[in-house]
Amino acid sequence: MHTDAVFTIPNTISIDGIAEMGTCGRYLLNDIDVMLLNRIVQIMKTSYPKDKLNILLLENISAQAVELFASNGYTNVTQLGKALDEEELMERIKDVHILGIRSKTRVTKGVLDAADKLLAVGTFCIGTDQVDMAEARRQGVVVFNAPFSNTRSVAELTIGAAIMLMRRVPDKNKAAHEGVWMKDAKHSRELRGKTIGIIGYGNIGSQVSVLAEALGLKVIYYDAEKKLPLGNATAMPDVFAVMANADIITLHTPSVPSMQRFINKENLKHCKPGAVLINYSRGEVVELDDVKWALEEGILNGVALDVYPQEPEKNGDLFSCSLQHMPNVLLTPHIGGSTEEAQMNIGEDVSSKLVYYTETGNTQGSLTVPALSLPIQENAHRILHIHKNIPGVLSDINSRLAGNGINILGQYLKTNEEIGYVVLDVDTSLSASAAELLREVKGTIKTRLVY
Repeated sequence: MHTDAVFTIPNTISIDGIAEMGTCGRYLLNDIDVMLLNRIVQIMKTSYPKDKLNILLLENISAQAVELFASNGYTNVTQLGKALDEEELMERIKDVHILGIRSKTRVTKGVLDAADKLLAVGTFCIGTDQVDMAEARRQGVVVFNAPFSNTRSVAELTIGAAIMLMRRVPDKNKAAHEGVWMKDAKHSRELRGKTIGIIGYGNIGSQVSVLAEALGLKVIYYDAEKKLPLGNATAMPDVFAVMANADIITLHTPSVPSMQRFINKENLKHCKPGAVLINYSRGEVVELDDVKWALEEGILNGVALDVYPQEPEKNGDLFSCSLQHMPNVLLTPHIGGSTEEAQMNIGEDVSSKLVYYTETGNTQGSLTVPALSLPIQENAHRILHIHKNIPGVLSDINSRLAGNGINILGQYLKTNEEIGYVVLDVDTSLSASAAELLREVKGTIKTRLVY
């Protein structure tokens, strides 16, 4: 049973202690340089008081995330074991600076409007469909996710499903549980020498490609963007060429309009007869009733699903699917990325990004605010300025600071179609005045003195 918990963490941690954590890679990502880490620890002494930053983590986010915040001196971390509906979240988020969620919590415009102190949202998963990204961008809220951390878990489950379906294990497993001995080789096939067709050759699809080839499968794939093949994989001109030639069809596509209900009765006619279909991408990609028809007609010989157009809100809720009780069908409850290793990696990845943004302004990996990777400036205070992408903002900033005798020691600017992100390093004795001046700049969304 999950219970609400508030963690109060002593704000006492040594530079040597954190550097050791960085070296062993337990709490921080392995590619974080220890020298940079030591410098960040020094900066902590003058950064915004961490006991005034409120962090809310929902949906039983990995303990690694809590530990990483703790190791960096954050004392106000509240962890809930469940998602919150919109009304509950609007109430809880009023004093929150950093929000961590998984896939069930919806961060709507109403939630963002209620979050008057919110700096960043971490989605501790791959997808960000649960966040109103356009509104987060307009409000200057940084959104991070974990696009790579559970790819191996999904790829392994995909290969496992392919083996189970090709050997018709679901049917034999069901019979054994019912006391029936079904020792039969009919329609049971090896993977070696067969063709797997991957639709969507991104982070997960490309890993499936590597694992599949190691098992002796021929790999063909299609992606809407041109992707360099790994190993001996062969790119196909379109998805229909993949479906026509693959013994195993596996979907790893985003939930984009062009893929909504793409696997339907009309397109299933392109499948190689007797193929098996695996969907571990998005539930909206597959029209389930049409897949049932394809199984009944013998177009498909088996199906594995881990995602569905409608999914229960929580464990224990009723689950209904038109493919239940169909032969050679493997149904799992959206567990593709649900391994202990994946959750640990996600916890470390997203919380590290949140910590570095909070303490240095680094937005590498952000999906809303332009991505900037910033060197640490000695003998300076750093100010972050997020503004609407309109002409003259940078000129206005420089004019205001120069007119008040404030010297800029370092300046970085990046924009996207809607907003601009400026990071300024200024003289330490004048940083408070500079921050006030920046708040007066036309088009300002957020201004923050980092250290």
